Amino acid sequence: MIEYLRHSDGAENGTSQASLVDGLDHGQARHPPTRRGTAELSIGIMLWPRFPLLSLSGLTDALRHAADTGDQSRPIRCQWKVLGTPGQRVISSSGLDVPIDSELADPERFDYIVVIGGLLDSIEAVPKTYPAFLHQAAAAQVPLIGLCTGSFVLARHGLMEGRTACVHAYHGDDWKHRFPTLRFVINRDFLIDRDRITCAGGVSVIELALHLIGMHCGPDRAGKVVHQMTVAKNTSNSFVDRRKALGYASSSNRRLHEAVMLMEKHMAQPLDIEAIAHLLGTSKRQLERLFVAETNNSPAQFYRQVRLRFGRWLLVSSDRQIGEIAFECGFADAPHFIRHFQSMFGMSPGKLRKALMQQEGK
Repeated sequence: MIEYLRHSDGAENGTSQASLVDGLDHGQARHPPTRRGTAELSIGIMLWPRFPLLSLSGLTDALRHAADTGDQSRPIRCQWKVLGTPGQRVISSSGLDVPIDSELADPERFDYIVVIGGLLDSIEAVPKTYPAFLHQAAAAQVPLIGLCTGSFVLARHGLMEGRTACVHAYHGDDWKHRFPTLRFVINRDFLIDRDRITCAGGVSVIELALHLIGMHCGPDRAGKVVHQMTVAKNTSNSFVDRRKALGYASSSNRRLHEAVMLMEKHMAQPLDIEAIAHLLGTSKRQLERLFVAETNNSPAQFYRQVRLRFGRWLLVSSDRQIGEIAFECGFADAPHFIRHFQSMFGMSPGKLRKALMQQEGK
């Protein structure tokens, strides 16, 4: 369970904030390391010429917050390397350059290989060893991630066949022109299609980083990243508002992920499970079987848990009244919300908020 932090209006108590972050730092890993090494999440990063710095910094800053206690930034629980020809540097689209610190070898030491694409007119300006390494990683069944125009890189080298890519709306026409037979979507932050993950870029990279960190390192790590990388007190409309406390199953089932996305987008006015099934092109019964198999909960139970976890985050990260939170989480009234909240968390919303306030006041 993610522990989220309650922000104050004025100057915050640095000691209490540090103690809350310390609490997040002592959460347990959800999964053991899946590849060689001790890190729970290990990522190799390949930079194409004139890549966007935001994609690199969003990914690596999220990883470094999740990787260590406090703000020490040691690559302990998460590790990352910039791959290529050691000693060389790659120039970003802003003109700043980044050094390469690891050679293109042994892709199986990583959980994922990430390609951060650059400006489209530079997509061919890489050594032949780069696409060869991507094919080597694919053959070793290491999942490939395309950030920003990284999806174009993967498609250009035949690594998106039979899969759907998530493309920034700005590049939708570019994709249709270059890859007319390959499927794509433009209305999502990222898309997981088996062993290929693509992301539109920009702040959506942080969304994807939170998802990967939550899967491999646990929701406590994702919670810490959110706290460290956000500033505003009431961010219910921000791009990370509904990823804070969900911690849902690390399934690769695409239909499950699509169902969860629909649930996250419709918390104030929950959809009927039958409506979700219809939007996904399946039946209510098939969807129920999927959820029970993957999460040990029915879709309705899972949906309620998602809304309650979001409500818990709102409770500890804002000063909103409990009745307001209840409505924002799709409950008909405060008593209904309180009853389910206490059943799930073993404490009423009021008692939890009071305990946190007392902790901050110490």
